[in-house]
Amino acid sequence: MSYPIFFQPADGWVGDLIPFQKDGEFWLYYLHEIRSDPKPGTSWNLVTTKDLIQFQDHGVALPHGTGTDLDFNAYTGSVVVDEAGLHHLFYTGHNPNNLGPDGLPLQLVMHATSSDGMRTWVKHPGHTFGAPGGYESGDWRDPFVFRDEAAGQWRMLIAARHSAGPERRRGVIAQCVSTDLITWQYTDPFWDPRRYITHECPDVFAWGDWWYMVYSEFSETFTTRYRMAKSPDGPWTVPDQDSIDGRAFYASKTAERDGRRFFFGWIATKEGKHDGGAWQWAGTMSILEARQNADGTLGFGFADELVDSFWDEVPVSFDRALPARLEAPDGYAAAVSNEDLPAQFYAKAVLDIEPGTTECGLLLRSSPDGDHSYVLRLEPKRGRLVFDRWPRTITGDAQWHVSGDVPFAIELERPCDLRPGKHTLEVVVDGDLCVAVVDRQVALSTRIYDLAAGRIGVFAGEGSATADLEVRKRTDN
Repeated sequence: MSYPIFFQPADGWVGDLIPFQKDGEFWLYYLHEIRSDPKPGTSWNLVTTKDLIQFQDHGVALPHGTGTDLDFNAYTGSVVVDEAGLHHLFYTGHNPNNLGPDGLPLQLVMHATSSDGMRTWVKHPGHTFGAPGGYESGDWRDPFVFRDEAAGQWRMLIAARHSAGPERRRGVIAQCVSTDLITWQYTDPFWDPRRYITHECPDVFAWGDWWYMVYSEFSETFTTRYRMAKSPDGPWTVPDQDSIDGRAFYASKTAERDGRRFFFGWIATKEGKHDGGAWQWAGTMSILEARQNADGTLGFGFADELVDSFWDEVPVSFDRALPARLEAPDGYAAAVSNEDLPAQFYAKAVLDIEPGTTECGLLLRSSPDGDHSYVLRLEPKRGRLVFDRWPRTITGDAQWHVSGDVPFAIELERPCDLRPGKHTLEVVVDGDLCVAVVDRQVALSTRIYDLAAGRIGVFAGEGSATADLEVRKRTDN
């Protein structure tokens, strides 16, 4: 019997996460999404984990308000603890009936405290505040509070928008400061690139000599990105590969334990539970571990705890022995297993890519001939990992009604360094969830609905690669 890899409550979906580490245990608050009509208010629920593998769901932690309260929806925020040990929770209060001067529902920063170790929270409505002049009153959310020891104060970052300027370039991370976590003063913006619609779910942390700013881009692409600086005041620089994952992994925020930094986000569901459906808000929790490279940039991959939890080998056989050299100088070569894989597994392919190779990678839930499958494709010439599937969307009976002009699943493209030599492609599949990682540096998450079962394969196109493969599963003993 296997047990789930990715947490999702039985009665809903996981929205934005607010992680907090306490005594070695991660307290993972999350927006509890219930898809019903009429839509109920949104509460903060809580799940905890000590090992990143097993999760305990505690249900509602911060209840939302009534239909007349300012926090009918209790949206994203942060948790900190002060010098006296009192925990402070800051969150976004929203009520669709509470309109601002522009006719849009107000978003407000609200405050709660806990004196019993976060078992219960007391709300403080009198501490509520909204956007000052110059900012849109309907975009004032996701307060993230952190301690600036050098300045002797607390700093609050807020996802906001200027009230003037090009409509889709008004996004700004606004900033307030406080000495007591109760009274807040508006100050200069923390980051003001005039580039995006909004920078959702801001997060800032220090690691060694570097500071990192994390935000979720609500603009041309929906993805979580990061910036680097030598101080929390910037200037912030853009790493060559600045995204955490692709389109499906969103609103990621971070927590640290024992010098390790983890990113907690959600993998979106799709409408109708099929591959061609539109992405939806909220889904299933997923965790990536960041690894700090020598130059300060971050790589993203699975935590060792997750990989080590797959301890049982899944026997797979091929018509040729692995490792196998797949050689196709001007064509395509593949090896597909003789067995279907279980619905849940971990696979690791080591691919030794020769110079000039156009593509290689893994086939998932493949037909015996490899023609119908999901595809994790490494493209060295383009320096990217992409997710693909075949057949693609079919719009009619004629040959040209197949979406052959769509090169891969749009929004599921990740840049990566694929110079000749050995590269490791890892993948975790659990039901309709799939997360792939290249060299513990580049992550790509998605949903896989339409092909419910099948085999695994390795392939190469227009070049040569030597492929080795191992597959393991989890068993609840």
